[in-house]
Amino acid sequence: MENTETHHSPVLDRFAAQEAIEEAWNDRTLLDQPETKAAIEHVIEDLDKGKLRVAEPPTEEGGDWKINEWVKKAVILYFPIRQMATHEIGPFEYHDKMLLKTDYAGQKVRVVPPAVARYGAYLAPGVILMPSYTNIGAYVGEGTMVDTWATVGSCAQVGKHVHLSGGVGLGGVLEPVQAQPVIIEDGAFIGSRCILVEGCRIGKEAVIGAGVTITGSTKIIDVTGPEPKEYRGYVPPRSVVIPGTIPKQFPAGEYQVPCALIIGQRKPSTDLKTSLNDALRDFGVSV
Repeated sequence: MENTETHHSPVLDRFAAQEAIEEAWNDRTLLDQPETKAAIEHVIEDLDKGKLRVAEPPTEEGGDWKINEWVKKAVILYFPIRQMATHEIGPFEYHDKMLLKTDYAGQKVRVVPPAVARYGAYLAPGVILMPSYTNIGAYVGEGTMVDTWATVGSCAQVGKHVHLSGGVGLGGVLEPVQAQPVIIEDGAFIGSRCILVEGCRIGKEAVIGAGVTITGSTKIIDVTGPEPKEYRGYVPPRSVVIPGTIPKQFPAGEYQVPCALIIGQRKPSTDLKTSLNDALRDFGVSV
C-alpha cells in the first residue's frame, strides 16, 4: 500500500512560526501544544516546497550565505513530534518517523528506483535522482544530477546544474544550529567518492577530482602560483581540485596527512557538461 498521507499545514505567518519554534526550542514541553506542532509542520512543508531554505545564497557577488538557525531548529524539533510507522511502497517496506517525498511527476523530477528522498527536502524541476539518498532539510537546485549511491545529507545546499558523481557523500549538518551546512554552488562537478562535510563550501563551477575529502579543517592549498595559498573549508569558484598530502610532525615522527590541492582554474572552453577527465586533462592530471 502506497503512502497517501497529505500535508496541509495551516497558513501561518513566518514570523509567528519562528517565534513559536524559538519558544519550543527553549521549552520542550511546548511540543505537546497543537499550535507548536502546527508551526513546525508549516516550516517543514515550506522546506519541502522550496519556499524556505536552511541557508540562503548571498544577494551579491562575494557575499556570505545566510544561515537560518531557527529553520534548523524546526527540523530538529520535527523528529520528536513524529511517530514511528510502517510504510509499504511497492516491494519496499520502511519503518521510520519520517515520510518520503511524493508526486515527483508533478514536481518534474526524475527518480530512478530505489532512490529515496525524505519529505522536507526540496528537489527543483529537472533534478535527476539515480539510486541515492536525500535527507530532510536539503535543497537541490534545478537540473542537478544526484548519481548512484550519492548521499545528500540533512540541510545540504546544492545549486543548479551540479553533478554529484557516484558515491559522493555530502555530510548532514543539523547541530550545532549555527553551523553552516555543506554548500555546493551552481555548476560544480563533484567527482566520484568525494566526501564533503562539516559545512564546507564549494564555489561555482569548481571541479573536485575523484576521492577528494574536504572537512571544515582540511587544508585546501592553491599550488598554481610561486607561493602556496591556503584555504580552510572553502574552494574558490572554477577551481580544479585533486587529492594531495602534506607532511605533519607527530611525536612518533613526520607523516603525510591528507589535503586538497587547487591545480588550476576551469578553462572557458570547458563547458558545464564536460566530463571530469576532460577537465583534469587540461592540467596533465588523471585521478
